[in-house]
Amino acid sequence: MKRFSFLALVLSFALAACGGAEQPVVEAPVAPPAQEEAVVETPDPAAEVVDEAPEMVEESAAEEEDVQAVDQPIILAQAETSAASQEWKFTEGVHYARLVPTQPTVGGADKIEVAEVFWYGCGHCNDFEAFIDRWLETKPANVRFVRIPAIWNPLVKLHAQLYYTEEVLGNSGKIADKKAFRAAVFAEYHRRGNRLASVDAIQEVFEKHGVSAEDFNSTWNSFEVSQKLRVADDLARRYSITGVPAVVVNGKYRSGAAEAGGYPRLLELIDELIVKESIR
Repeated sequence: MKRFSFLALVLSFALAACGGAEQPVVEAPVAPPAQEEAVVETPDPAAEVVDEAPEMVEESAAEEEDVQAVDQPIILAQAETSAASQEWKFTEGVHYARLVPTQPTVGGADKIEVAEVFWYGCGHCNDFEAFIDRWLETKPANVRFVRIPAIWNPLVKLHAQLYYTEEVLGNSGKIADKKAFRAAVFAEYHRRGNRLASVDAIQEVFEKHGVSAEDFNSTWNSFEVSQKLRVADDLARRYSITGVPAVVVNGKYRSGAAEAGGYPRLLELIDELIVKESIR
């Protein structure tokens, strides 16, 4: 009887314990499913942004590449069209001749070279002097101007040697005013009738402008002057110079006042050929 009572008592405690845990066990599973559904069914905006951002970046980059691929040829085409569609005032074969192949120049290729071939004894060269001097005051910065004396016969060669002696002494500071000296040489020939047909006559002109006999003689007979004369002779042949004043632009184009239609138009032609050489 006591054993039965003890077992009944244990059993009643066990049932009471399971019954107390039963309420949370039944109700607890109800809440978790609701939370799981909220996680599954409710979209996460951050997750969508992260997933879609790479695609948006890739599409944007692709669109930018497409724009560049389309625009670049258009820009290049416009640049080419600008040079090709330029309206030129002067015509090759009429107002100027093209030298084929292009010939050497006095200076380097760092600038566009405009060369005037002249002779001190030429009246037209004397007349052209005032025009070219005015043009030099506003010539473009990318242009180098040089003078090349003609060398056709002994007298013309003598004047070419005069010019290069003048150039060397002027560059070394032995001639104070190079422009005034050049004008004086033209005046000697065309106004005073001094043909400057001898070395002595030429030396007198130099001495009038403060050049000593020693400086004159050492320069006149120098290797530098002799070398310049050889270059001038070679370039005159290459440029096919048959009359002066003649103008050669960058060793490529040759013209004169007769072809261009006068000195003012010759300067306009020079400017146009400089533009051609600048955009090529």
